[in-house]
Amino acid sequence: MVAEAWAGVDPEWSRTITVHSTSAVDPPGTLRRWHVLDNGAQISRRGLAPAGTLLCVHGNPTWSYLWRTLLAAGSEPGHPWRVVAVDQLDMGYSERTGTFRRLGDRINDLGDLTDALGLDGPVVTVGHDWGGVVSLGWALAHPQNLAGVVLTNTAVHQPSGSGIPPSLRLALHPAVHRWGTTTSDAFLRVTHALARPQLPPEVRRAYMAPYRSSHRRAGVGNFVADIPTDASHPSFPALRGVAEGVRGIRVPVLLLWGPRDPVFSDRYLKDLIGRLPHADVHRFEGAGHLVVEDRDIAAPVFQWLADHAVGTHDGDHAASGAPIPDAGQPTAAEERPGAFRPLWSELDEQAAAPGGDETAVAEMSPAGAVSRLLTWRQLGRSIAELAAGLRDAGVGSGSRVSLMVPPGVDLTVALYACLRLGAVVVVADAGLGARGLSRAVKGAAPDFLIGIDRALAGAAALGWPGRRISVQELPEVRRRILAVEASLAGLARRGAALGPGRPLPDPDPAAPAAVLFTSGSTGPAKGVAYTHRQLSAMRNTVAQTFGIRRGARLVAGFAPFALLGPALGAVSVTPAMDVTAPRTLTARALGDAAAAIEATVVFASPAALRNVLATQDGVGAAGREALERVELLLSAGAPVPEPLLAEVQRLLPRASLHTPYGMTEALPVTDISLEQIQAADVDAAAGTVPGAGNGVCVGLPVHGARVAVVPLAADGSAHGSHPVTEAGVTGEILVSAPHVKHAYDRLWLTQRESSSVPGWHRTGDVGHFDAAGRLWVEGRLAHVVTAPGTVVTPVGAEQAIERLDCVRLAAIAGVGPAGTQVVVAVVETSPRTRTAGPAAPRLAARVREAAREAGVAVSAVLAVPALPTDIRHNAKIDRTRLSRWATRVLVGGRPGKL
Repeated sequence: MVAEAWAGVDPEWSRTITVHSTSAVDPPGTLRRWHVLDNGAQISRRGLAPAGTLLCVHGNPTWSYLWRTLLAAGSEPGHPWRVVAVDQLDMGYSERTGTFRRLGDRINDLGDLTDALGLDGPVVTVGHDWGGVVSLGWALAHPQNLAGVVLTNTAVHQPSGSGIPPSLRLALHPAVHRWGTTTSDAFLRVTHALARPQLPPEVRRAYMAPYRSSHRRAGVGNFVADIPTDASHPSFPALRGVAEGVRGIRVPVLLLWGPRDPVFSDRYLKDLIGRLPHADVHRFEGAGHLVVEDRDIAAPVFQWLADHAVGTHDGDHAASGAPIPDAGQPTAAEERPGAFRPLWSELDEQAAAPGGDETAVAEMSPAGAVSRLLTWRQLGRSIAELAAGLRDAGVGSGSRVSLMVPPGVDLTVALYACLRLGAVVVVADAGLGARGLSRAVKGAAPDFLIGIDRALAGAAALGWPGRRISVQELPEVRRRILAVEASLAGLARRGAALGPGRPLPDPDPAAPAAVLFTSGSTGPAKGVAYTHRQLSAMRNTVAQTFGIRRGARLVAGFAPFALLGPALGAVSVTPAMDVTAPRTLTARALGDAAAAIEATVVFASPAALRNVLATQDGVGAAGREALERVELLLSAGAPVPEPLLAEVQRLLPRASLHTPYGMTEALPVTDISLEQIQAADVDAAAGTVPGAGNGVCVGLPVHGARVAVVPLAADGSAHGSHPVTEAGVTGEILVSAPHVKHAYDRLWLTQRESSSVPGWHRTGDVGHFDAAGRLWVEGRLAHVVTAPGTVVTPVGAEQAIERLDCVRLAAIAGVGPAGTQVVVAVVETSPRTRTAGPAAPRLAARVREAAREAGVAVSAVLAVPALPTDIRHNAKIDRTRLSRWATRVLVGGRPGKL
């Protein structure tokens, strides 16, 4: 035992063991002294029976201290596991051998140690950094004992076309290597500085403790020197053996990743996923190389062990190589022969029909004329030619293709061409903002990126992954600067020259089809993975709920519906606007687009509708007449106030106005018309329908969907697992439908939480039903205020405040510790206030009274020039940011910028 106190380590765990070495670097008969942190004796003393052993291997320049949270968690009675965290030889508190140990030696060393410890399974290996490679080497050598694999920020292969990370290249440089890794402690300090947030002083001291002299740092330098930079390196064969061997691993695998890692970036995660396609993957956005320090990994690891029944009799099948079950099981209706129709079925039928020479898709110029269009036949041919060209360029089944193309003809052709090939389209729009977009693209790790010039410039500047394809033909110099390999036009010509080739098979309904990113209004945008079955189910739901079928003519001011148009058999036109900035849609542009195709359907977000109304004096006679002929208006993305819809009704007098409720994970979920909204408001005011009021009424579930809630607890959480539909019960909204997402992309923990009620998706929204079965949305679960003795949902009070003529927009936020929060109202005034801060006394009194009538006691009222909203919808308020700002103001700080 090492007699030294380390923060977070129980001294009982520390032990040394003498091991016979069989590694080639050591003479026969050599004994080596190892230090390990091992909770085996502790859990035995407590009378606990461990489910198995976690064999934890650190990297460079850490030591077994890295795994202290797993040791503590494994000692808990609820999930006892023996945890053996090793100090590799020449590292931590293990023996300084005076030898240069290569990768092959280290893998063998670990086997010697486990033989001495008598570990015989079930064993789950856990590795970080180069300890990941060593742990995998052990796993491949001990398949009979292996029950699972956990890896954090590691690598087994250098992806082709990329050099080793600059930080490692610097550490390997002859002028730097010895001084940086051994003579000084610079390498350790730089590594520790990668923690996000910074390591506490006591933790930093513990990491430095075993490496206080250059003699004790010799292993650090040797570890760096043993990194195989090319095939001539002595350790390259061992690394290649591990890299190829892991393809055969069939036990459960968990990859936990910190993407802000200058060493093991997302490209190494992508490589591991390719070798271990059945792995559960979770990227901790914002975490870095020391993800084990940056985030709590102990809870997810033990949740994962329990989910897979690793270490139990039920989990014995895990190591047998049995296939991992598909999570996206079809519904009974979808299992009927012929029930599944690919997303493009209607498009193909239209192209082959007698009306194939009629317009299918068009886009508008700022001057108000059609700038480009394709007939159904031309659209089908363009898709086929581009698909052939893309296939020739290497796009195939499972390839990820990021589409950074504005809605219109080019995006429609590219999207359907990729889907026909079995590629996975990745859609993350500029509405996420520069940082959010970059985070999303890097997280999705596309193989190809198709983009306009601005997107390609961003890819070059920010290092986005993927081979680049331009929308337009680019000058040769520009192509070289942006590293563009081809253009859509060039690929289409290539595809036309190649001819039809072999027919493309219809996709497996359960195969991945798309990754669509959320708006990021309540945290980093999440990638939402859809299968072909679920995309087709979305099309079916929209068609059956709204009656949008062949013959409909759609003006799409919202990207998802612009892409669904051809799938519905509807003629679709994109108005002259920036679809990622809804407020750029003018009444004139909407009228021009409607006139161009004699539109029957319009889809526009609430923010877009506000600007349409603000600019309606600019619409021409033809445009106004076209709008008067529209039969259906759909508006979603945020709550749509009844007064706004009433104004829109005057512009579209024949249209039935609907505001479907949904989300990226399930669109749509419910639907309601203007008349139904007005009826619900009457019911709420009269108090004759139990549950009516206190929120936004979003109507009844759409075709094929079920909706329920999990009741809120007194602390504002919704940890229950029993869905209810009783009137007046507030809880987290759940949805079940054929078109609900397959999973969150590379967010295993988030997906697990969202599907914790079997058969349901937890939306993160809060609401309740009334006695008529209508759903009322009260806000986001994350925005619930936990005041003393009560839980406050924000939307009801916000609506009441927004009825004041001096308030344009309102938000309720909580200030203070959970359970003792005070309710603060932050209002955007009309006319706008010039500075942010406490509201004028008269305004504050009116706001408090309005909130009181809605049943909410407001402690403070603040006024701002503008509330912070998301970029995509210009509507979703960032209440978490508001809470931080309000806290600063209420404790006497300067309001400053919000």
